[in-house]
Amino acid sequence: MGETAQDLELAFLDMSGTVFHDNGIMERAFERTVTGLGVDAGSERFGRMLDHVRGTLGQSKAGVLEQLFAAEPERARRAVRDFERHLDELLATEGVCPVEGAEQAITELRETGLRVCLATGYNRHSMNTILERLGWMGLADLSLCPSDAGRGRPWPDMVLTAVLALDLGDVRRVMVVGDTAADMQAGLRAGSAAVVGVRTGAHSADALRAAGAHVVVDSVRDLPGLVGVPPLRSG
Repeated sequence: MGETAQDLELAFLDMSGTVFHDNGIMERAFERTVTGLGVDAGSERFGRMLDHVRGTLGQSKAGVLEQLFAAEPERARRAVRDFERHLDELLATEGVCPVEGAEQAITELRETGLRVCLATGYNRHSMNTILERLGWMGLADLSLCPSDAGRGRPWPDMVLTAVLALDLGDVRRVMVVGDTAADMQAGLRAGSAAVVGVRTGAHSADALRAAGAHVVVDSVRDLPGLVGVPPLRSG
């Protein structure tokens, strides 16, 4: 990979599927959104839409909904608003649960001297709600959502925004971590020398490697063990 673990300065961590489990609320919010717009949950169209949502996990949720209703701009705007409302309702009533050991892993990464950025494809309000429900406000050095950067994953914008916001000098010193192909693609496009897949979320180890992961581990709990061990070894 060129760089070794000792050279890292920032751990850029995806949230859903990487540091917390969403308990299915994203898909339920999506179902409520599109059925509210007249798409029958048992229809072929709904099935195609759900497949697209699952195939684009890790990407901006607003961007995915805009893709699904690209031919209907007004419905696309309504879909984004409705999805965010339904998601917030589900977060308020059901919440999310952390991946086992995630909080400790983040703390340990910071204790090694790394900065930590948490990133999501949700909007800022939903992200803050999740952090508050988990008791993680202030746990990381930085948190980012697509609107903070311009574009969500698979584009590199959020990774590069983190580098700028934390005044780092070299994007190769960023470890990008996530559970989806989009996370891997964003890390590679940004120029990270350490792109790490985790098995706790949406995509399989094979899919993560096919998307360019330099290493795949079982969980975010394994990340502190990678720091200071050159080179990172494939899981």
